[in-house]
Amino acid sequence: MRVFRSDLSLDARDATGTGAETDVALNLATGNIRLSILWTQEIQLSDVDQVAEALQRAAAESRSLAMTKEAQATEDPPGPPAA
Repeated sequence: MRVFRSDLSLDARDATGTGAETDVALNLATGNIRLSILWTQEIQLSDVDQVAEALQRAAAESRSLAMTKEAQATEDPPGPPAA
């Protein structure tokens, strides 16, 4: 299983034509969000709204994942099964 799931709708590339691009991915195991700048150390974006929206989607998914894990933890308390 892949741990990170990228936002496939994000297509934010460097405005200067270098080919650099961004990636927003959710870590399905921890709920952490990874923002990557690919192929370079910096990027100039003309449409930063795409990146902001991708981060918002990832944050919503992360919160949902955390609530699901919390609900599962309360349903399945640790320790030996009750007899």
